[in-house]
Amino acid sequence: MKKIMVLGAGLVAGPLVKYLMDSPDIEVILAARDKKKAKLLVGDHPSGSIVSLNMEDMASLKEMIKGVDLVISLLPWTFHPVVANLCLELDTNFLTASYVKEEMQALDAKVKEKGLIFLNEIGVDPGIDHMAAMKTINEIKAAGGEVTSFYSYCGGLPAMADNNNPLGYKFSWSPEGALMAAGNDGRYLKDGDIVEVSGDELFEYYWLQDVPGAGVFEAYVNRDSLPYKEIYNIPTATSIYRGTLRNISHCETWTYFKKLDLFSREKLFDFSIFSPAQVMAQLINSDGKDLYGDLCAFLGAPLYSITAKKLEWLGLLSDDKLSLGRVSLFDMFVHILKEKLVYNPGEVDLLLQHHEFIGKYPDGRQEKILSTMVDTGIPDGDSSMARTVGLPAAIAARLIVEGKIDVTGVCIPVLPEIYTPVLAELENLGICFVEKKISL
Repeated sequence: MKKIMVLGAGLVAGPLVKYLMDSPDIEVILAARDKKKAKLLVGDHPSGSIVSLNMEDMASLKEMIKGVDLVISLLPWTFHPVVANLCLELDTNFLTASYVKEEMQALDAKVKEKGLIFLNEIGVDPGIDHMAAMKTINEIKAAGGEVTSFYSYCGGLPAMADNNNPLGYKFSWSPEGALMAAGNDGRYLKDGDIVEVSGDELFEYYWLQDVPGAGVFEAYVNRDSLPYKEIYNIPTATSIYRGTLRNISHCETWTYFKKLDLFSREKLFDFSIFSPAQVMAQLINSDGKDLYGDLCAFLGAPLYSITAKKLEWLGLLSDDKLSLGRVSLFDMFVHILKEKLVYNPGEVDLLLQHHEFIGKYPDGRQEKILSTMVDTGIPDGDSSMARTVGLPAAIAARLIVEGKIDVTGVCIPVLPEIYTPVLAELENLGICFVEKKISL
């Protein structure tokens, strides 16, 4: 019996824990701060158990990891290096869906020396995007071609039937994470030229993107795309772009959120004294007599602006006080988003992933390949976000403890030894891509 410890019982843990508990000869230990939430995920399954997690008690965590074959961290990324170092000390394999940071990459040599695998970026984005991209890239190469252009898009949104708020967005992951990501710088390669996008202007650089079978969305750059020229081994590519998909008008709205400084952690207000309307009046230097009109003037928007109406709908012009005490604008805004942009019972989310490749072949022929995944959540069940993040991680974890992935070191799933069996199992679970080829 192999033992896998899962750290964290958050939004994406459910499908992962269930898949592993249902796998033969695997025992799952779910460690969480909230044991009630963990109990809901494990239930009375004979292959699952729960323990209390306190990330400030390293001695207890170390003791829990002893004798475990693999640890999966679903904690915030800041904890990953801490857990990874404990796993290294205890000769235990490690897995996470998060991006590889410098602290993690620095462990590569020691992880290889011990014959361990520390697999990162095995979720949906990053994760499924890597695996699906590498599969197609290697198919182009196997046919004698070279990749000259690669565009990748991913978005987690409400399904059309449940897209019932004016922001066109609901949270199937951490609002704190979304607000932090909204400040990331971006960079991509377009026709041989490097395009730099500062975090302050992130939502000002977007275009409309058609996703077959889903509709038209806004796309804005996701972090730095340039390293993928090397990561994906596509030196011939003159265009490389990784973007995020959102519903129409999202980018304009979030640009205005930034202009109002709603992401600020430095500006503090006592919300037991001041209402959101009073705080907003201070932010835009309004006397409050015509707050809506002053807001539009501050934003440089007409009175009929959709963004102003969205801000009003969110409650930012409300005189009702919030039970928050003295907190930052960031914390206040997260609180409001958590209250307003939620999935109600029975509602489902939509997960989109869309790749566009251009392959050039020795005979001069060029081909555009469209590869698209459209996945929706299960009514009153798992969200698509939870499935597409949790299941790739669970599948890879199972393969590792079964000895079916013979890779060592700190790595991501760009190797066929990893992505081939994981994609095959995802397809068995109904998560797959539809491909279309167009001659150019």
